Amino acid sequence: MRLLLVEDDLPLSQQLRRDLHKAGFAVDLSDNGIDAEFMGLEEPYDAIILDLGLPQRSGLEVLKNWRAQKNRVPVIILTARDAWHEKVDGFKAGADDYLAKPFHIEELMARLNALIKRSQTGGAGTLQVAGLQLDEEHQVVINKDSARIDLTGTEFRLLRYMMMHPGAVLSKSRLTEHVYEYDGDRDSNVIEVYIKRLRNKLGNEVIKTRRGQGYIFGQPTL
Repeated sequence: MRLLLVEDDLPLSQQLRRDLHKAGFAVDLSDNGIDAEFMGLEEPYDAIILDLGLPQRSGLEVLKNWRAQKNRVPVIILTARDAWHEKVDGFKAGADDYLAKPFHIEELMARLNALIKRSQTGGAGTLQVAGLQLDEEHQVVINKDSARIDLTGTEFRLLRYMMMHPGAVLSKSRLTEHVYEYDGDRDSNVIEVYIKRLRNKLGNEVIKTRRGQGYIFGQPTL
C-alpha cells in the first residue's frame, strides 16, 4: 500500500513516516498544499493523510480540488482537537475520516487500515484469501496449516495489495506503483523477484502468471 502524507510539521511528518514504514506502507511526503494537490492527482495512492493547516494552499482547498477532478482516493484529514468546524468542512469537501491532533499512532493505523479495506474490498475485516490469512499487525501470513510465515517489508506490501484484489490481473507496473515510494527503486523487473519469493513461501499455485499481462492472486488463469 502506498500513501501520501501531507504535513508541514517536519518532526511530526518524519516520525509518522517512520511509524507508517514499520506498519508496512510506502510513504511519500509533501509539506505544502500546491505540491500535495499535484502529487494527489498524478500518483495512484491507496490513501492520503491530509493536514488542513498547510502553507501555500489550504488542505481544505486541496481536498475540494481533488474531488472536483473526480479523484476518489480515500482521505483522512488531521485537525486541531478543538476545531470542530474543520471536521465539518472537511467532510463536506469529501473527506472519508478525520483524526484530531494530538493522536495516538495506533488509532491512525486502525483508521487507515479500515479505510483502505473499505475502499478496495468493501469490508474492513481480516484479509483472508486462497486459504491464507494476513496478520497485518505482525506482518506475517498464516497458511491453511496455521503456520506463520514471516515476510519482508516489500513482500508484505506486495502480498497485501494482491490479497485486496483477488482474481484481478495485476500488471507489474501497477504493482510497482502501489508498492514503492516515488523516489524508490521502481524497476518493474524487481517485482518478478518478489513474486518468486512469495511463491517459494506460499506455493506456486497461489500466484499465477498471465503472460503479457501480469499476475493473478487467488485463482487459476484461464
